[in-house]
Amino acid sequence: MNRRYSEEQIRMYLDEAARGVPVRELCARYGFSDASFYGWRAKYGRTRQHDPSDTRRLRQLEEENARLKSMLADALLKLELLRNRTGRHGDGKGHA
Repeated sequence: MNRRYSEEQIRMYLDEAARGVPVRELCARYGFSDASFYGWRAKYGRTRQHDPSDTRRLRQLEEENARLKSMLADALLKLELLRNRTGRHGDGKGHA
């Protein structure tokens, strides 16, 4: 099962590990893999004090990224609809 963990949850797990809780114990307790844990540690770093403006800026960038992905998906869908309407499928077969 694929679960999404919030940044706050991830930081809590990283903090627990920094206090000496074994990674395997955290994985078993909260239901994530050790690969996820080490990926989070690489992404978020070991625990340190974070500037609130950094967190705010990261959230803004994530929101912008989601908006841009949505715009791209809409544009690709429109392109596909236009191709279907005109009979051009872009399959590289050289339809004239």
